[in-house]
Amino acid sequence: MRATIVDLRYRMRDVLNALDKSQTVTVIYRGKIKATIIPVRSAERPRAQDHAFFGMRADDVTSVEEEMNRLRGGRY
Repeated sequence: MRATIVDLRYRMRDVLNALDKSQTVTVIYRGKIKATIIPVRSAERPRAQDHAFFGMRADDVTSVEEEMNRLRGGRY
């Protein structure tokens, strides 16, 4: 797909749809090629489960409301 700067501004949904279909998008500015947007392959996308912080508080049994009250604390 070829897209101008105006397309990037006003038709970004079409550009993103092309990337979802694994199409490369060439960006044109004043008639010259300025950039190429290459879609990320699904295997290269990071997963939340692979992050170091995922599950670090799995043994904590406090509710979200209790934890937020603890973090916010009282005024005085």
